[in-house]
Amino acid sequence: MHENQLEDVSEKIQEPRLWRDNGWTARVIKNDDDDGWAVAMTPDGQVEPALVGPWTMGRDKKNPKPLDSAAFNTLVKTAAEFVRRHEQQLHATLHRSIEITHGTERFSVTLDIEPDEENPSAMLRAVDAAGELLAEVRVAPSFKLTRASASAWAEAGFSPEAVRKG
Repeated sequence: MHENQLEDVSEKIQEPRLWRDNGWTARVIKNDDDDGWAVAMTPDGQVEPALVGPWTMGRDKKNPKPLDSAAFNTLVKTAAEFVRRHEQQLHATLHRSIEITHGTERFSVTLDIEPDEENPSAMLRAVDAAGELLAEVRVAPSFKLTRASASAWAEAGFSPEAVRKG
């Protein structure tokens, strides 16, 4: 294959050290950290593996055990779960929500961070119990949404100045 050609990721491959199917590629590689082997699981369309883990030695104790259907399916399930948990963690980091009570009213205060290498931003919103947007203000992505900061914002009448200086 030439360097400028893209690999055909739709092609099913079932080799002892390389399997591709169901949107994933498993590649058995030499473990740089020791004498053993590792398996790298890469989702189709990605360059970097989503998960790299240890791989079993073969009977000769020198070469890796060949990939097979059962092992590949287990690796796909494990790697997909790892990616799903990572995405959930990232979502939780970028989208926070706190419920507060101010006076006799319940409010939901949310912080949505837009990561961007050059210009990250964040939006702070207050919504009442009926789902009506009460306030929306752009804040620094480093803004810490806590029960105390949300309550202080409510105390200040959801003023943009109250969260920009805090």
